Amino acid sequence: MRIGLVAGPWITVPPKTYGGTERVVDSLARGFAAAGHEVLLAAPSDSTCPVPIVPGMRPSVPGELSLTLSELSHVARSYAGLADVDIIHDHTLAGPLYSERPERIPVVTTVHGPLNAEAKDVYAAIARRAAIVAISRDQCSRAPEVPVTRVIHHGMALSSVPVGSGSGGYLCFVGRSCPDKGLLEAVHVARGAGMPLRIAVKMREQEEIRYFREVIEPILGPNEDFVGEVDDAAKYKLMGEALAFLNPIQWPEPFGLVMIEALATGTPVIGTSIGSAREIIDHGRTGYLGDTGQLAGFVQAAAGLDRSVCRKTVEERFSEERMVDDHLRLYAELLEGSVPAGVPDAPGLHQNL
Repeated sequence: MRIGLVAGPWITVPPKTYGGTERVVDSLARGFAAAGHEVLLAAPSDSTCPVPIVPGMRPSVPGELSLTLSELSHVARSYAGLADVDIIHDHTLAGPLYSERPERIPVVTTVHGPLNAEAKDVYAAIARRAAIVAISRDQCSRAPEVPVTRVIHHGMALSSVPVGSGSGGYLCFVGRSCPDKGLLEAVHVARGAGMPLRIAVKMREQEEIRYFREVIEPILGPNEDFVGEVDDAAKYKLMGEALAFLNPIQWPEPFGLVMIEALATGTPVIGTSIGSAREIIDHGRTGYLGDTGQLAGFVQAAAGLDRSVCRKTVEERFSEERMVDDHLRLYAELLEGSVPAGVPDAPGLHQNL
């Protein structure tokens, strides 16, 4: 197959530090190429993913995150450069609605964010022209009126992820500086458990900086070690030496990629039972889930979990290879016509879940 992949304009593929969607697109591109398919990637021109990039793309514009004009310009260039592929998998929001995209090429799009009220309207419209992939059952259950073609959990490459010893004597938190990710709650959980906490967060946008300066920084004390934003090698070392990874999210996250990253290093996850967490964490086996107030009480039990089981869970259920195979199977079905690339006038139809 000749597969076109479209990422957003804001972050390189792969990301240098933070960037969940871009990390997934990078894994797909590498995996498709390794499986013998021809891949053409529409991504910022400064991306380093080892597949051909659509000519004429602009460099990443991280300071313009979410600006509509940046995305629309990027989408127009992307589709102009993907006119000769067999299938397009678009990871932007605007792309599947782009009126100038070639009708003869099936388009797949992945819902990377929450299906809130505004998103439901957008994806209900997209579903008339493209196949929709959800990243968790919890995500698509929140919008039964949006036709979802397939649920495909994220996966990750494991070859460069070492299994840590968990002997660092601390808990860790990796995420974004915002209330939804549960950074404040992680501080309180660690203190409640009497454990040091190491914190690595993305803090680039004004709201992220303001939240950290106004809410988090004033309460930090000797129990907390703020290490800032880290690259992959430092992140996996931080996770791997932690006794447990804290993920006290405060919103129904569609898929917590950071949870499978922690498990890949052998570190169990302690988090709130919200969103996709129950599809990723096996309570009492690879971590513990509960209400925020319960989490400190799980720390000692988490220390006794088998770290090899955490790693094996990712190898079996959340590997890059499994994710790639699931997508290739869907693409083949779309090209054969056994699954429609869009379901006009069929609201509420959830297929092949």
